[in-house]
Amino acid sequence: MSLKRFYLLGFVVLMVVDTFSQICFKMAATHAEPFRIEPEWVIRVVTNPWVYGAILGYIGAFVTWMTLLRHAPVGPSFAASHLEVVGVMIVSVPLFGEALSAWQMVGAALIVAGVVSLAIGETSEPHVQV
Repeated sequence: MSLKRFYLLGFVVLMVVDTFSQICFKMAATHAEPFRIEPEWVIRVVTNPWVYGAILGYIGAFVTWMTLLRHAPVGPSFAASHLEVVGVMIVSVPLFGEALSAWQMVGAALIVAGVVSLAIGETSEPHVQV
C-alpha cells in the first residue's frame, strides 16, 4: 500500500471512528436524561449500551491516532483528527433532526479545505521515525 493511500485510509478511519464515538456519547447522554447526581442516574448511564459504544469508539480513535502519528506528518494528522466535527454535523441531520445553517456548511468546507491544504503542503519525502 502506498504511503498516500495509507494516510487517506487512516484519516477516513479516524473520522469514522471519532464520529461514531461522538454520536454514541450523544445518544448515551440523551438516554440518561434527566441529569441528576443520584444513584438512579448512574445506573441509567452504566446500563446504557451507547456508553460502551462511545468507549469502544474512543479506544478505536486512540489506536488509529497513534498509528497515524507514528507514520504520517503531524500537521495533516492533527488537522484530520478534527474532521469528526464535520462528520458529527452531517450525521446529526438525519439522526437527530438537526438543521444545518449556511454558516455551518461554510465552516465545514473550511475545515475540510484546511485539512486538504495541509496534506498537499507536506513534502513527499518519507517520514523519519525517531
